[in-house]
Amino acid sequence: MADGAEDIVSRRTRGLDRAFEILEFLRTKRQPMRPNEIAVEIGAPRSSVYELINLLLRHGMLDYQGGDGRVFLGRKLYFLGTAYADQFDLMRESEDLLSRLAEETRETAQMCLLEGNKYTVAMMREGVRAFRISSNIGELVPIPWTASGRLLVAHLTDAEIVDFIPADDFIVPSGKRLDPARFIAEVRQATIDGYFTFNSEVETFTHCFAVPVHQADGQCVATLCLVTPKEDGLRNRQAYLDSLLAAAHELSEQLGYSTGRKRAER
Repeated sequence: MADGAEDIVSRRTRGLDRAFEILEFLRTKRQPMRPNEIAVEIGAPRSSVYELINLLLRHGMLDYQGGDGRVFLGRKLYFLGTAYADQFDLMRESEDLLSRLAEETRETAQMCLLEGNKYTVAMMREGVRAFRISSNIGELVPIPWTASGRLLVAHLTDAEIVDFIPADDFIVPSGKRLDPARFIAEVRQATIDGYFTFNSEVETFTHCFAVPVHQADGQCVATLCLVTPKEDGLRNRQAYLDSLLAAAHELSEQLGYSTGRKRAER
């Protein structure tokens, strides 16, 4: 009897893992897909994928979209997300700060996080200038491609950073390979400086600014960022950094972290 009960629990656990895998796959794919396509992409048995998709459909976690039996993330997830946002101070407090940053600087302001071993934009407010720069919220991007990446992995040791980031993610969009040792050196220097700025590896005409948001124990749990046209970013570097550092200090204090706020050196 005990072995039978353990087997049931094990099967249910595997089913939950597979269901979450389906939801995460659709989130990253960002388009409706047929169940058989999902099964092929995630390398799972079609029978179990069909069974789990029907279960997720019944519970509103998936909805039919686009015809031909294609499914996508369901409306129930939206309501779960709003409940999460209501209780997660970082998301709620970031919203007002991003609006303030976008108004102060006229540039695109973002709050960014780690999602697994990737970087993602969690929230964004576009600037009011005629020429606007934006990113896809929730899109997964290799950590070394981003200014925020130098801050979000700062709590890891050198060896842990190399193990954490997939080797192919050190190949930047230009096709060149970023030396992991150089990346780690930039991580350590960004920790000392309290910010990181560079010309974007993804969009060649932009300059990116990132500053850390710390939780109570001092770990960087998010970044506040500005994405600007290259010339404007370099010309207004000091003002932009001061605005970001002030906002990040305010947000970090709300999360229980307290330290003196430094002003970026010219």
